[in-house]
Amino acid sequence: MRITALVKRIVLQLVRDKRTLALLFVAPLLILTLMHFLFTNNEVPSVLGVEGVSDEMVGQLEQVGIDVVSFKVKNVVENVIIEDELDGYLLFDAGKATLTLENTDPSRSKMLQTKIQQAMGSASSEMAATGIDTSYIYGSDDTTFFDVLSPILVGFFVFFFVFLISGIGLLRERMTGTLERLLSTPIKRWEIVFGYLIGYGLSAIIQTIIVVVYAVNVLDMVLVGSIWHVLVVNGLIALVALSLGILLSSFAASEFQMIQFIPLVIVPQVFFTGIIPIAGMPEILQGLSKVMPISYGANALKSIMYKGTGLSEILSDLLILLGFAIVFIVLNIFVLKKHRKE
Repeated sequence: MRITALVKRIVLQLVRDKRTLALLFVAPLLILTLMHFLFTNNEVPSVLGVEGVSDEMVGQLEQVGIDVVSFKVKNVVENVIIEDELDGYLLFDAGKATLTLENTDPSRSKMLQTKIQQAMGSASSEMAATGIDTSYIYGSDDTTFFDVLSPILVGFFVFFFVFLISGIGLLRERMTGTLERLLSTPIKRWEIVFGYLIGYGLSAIIQTIIVVVYAVNVLDMVLVGSIWHVLVVNGLIALVALSLGILLSSFAASEFQMIQFIPLVIVPQVFFTGIIPIAGMPEILQGLSKVMPISYGANALKSIMYKGTGLSEILSDLLILLGFAIVFIVLNIFVLKKHRKE
């Protein structure tokens, strides 16, 4: 009887908690649907620029699934690859074949190399008997996928833990009555929001510095650009996570409900960090990636840590991150209206 009473109480508690029911039954379906569209998309063909290559060889390259763009005039190969967004550039000059790979995705670059060798092996031209000298714009032949993934992981962990700690921290302030007492004073809503942002922001800055320094100096993660630029980007990521965590905590009645936001807010963002190439996603998901703050932070970190670019080259990503933070901060100020009207 006592067990039955306990089971009945738990079931009734779950039935009354609509948010928990949604998490149990709806959230898994949404995430599975998202994963279905992400992992069943068609692979985007590699795009290869060619110069001095015979028509026969072009035909062989296209036959193995490579999109070929022909160039007639001698070009600065690195500039052409970056400006035309090519995966590689194959130059045949004076009996010598040279392949330059963009290499932001090492697995994609290796697949392109394999297809080129396959095409050359099938060709009857003199290129079939010619070796290829290979060079890389980013990374080297020893570059692994983790070298590209590591900058993304640095940004994601900063985002995740700052979001979680700030959200639960403010929730405790509400549950203990601290926020209610603050709201009964003449202090303004924007002062409360900025106070919490600065307070939790100090710990977020320290956490960011520890994560970045540890990742670069202890784990020896790839860092081509400046560590100061990495700290700037992670600082903006932390600001977005901080303001978002505080905002969502306003809609949670307990720490358990705050945790429920993780599969709905954090997990989907993982898929848009660059772990799965966004260019290969369906158009609707490519559009969805534009409202995921972490996608801009991941792109900025990858550009600095792997490509060695400066802040000026990723200014648009930084401004968008700052825009997200400002929107969340303004929403925080308005959300406090439900607790106190001025």
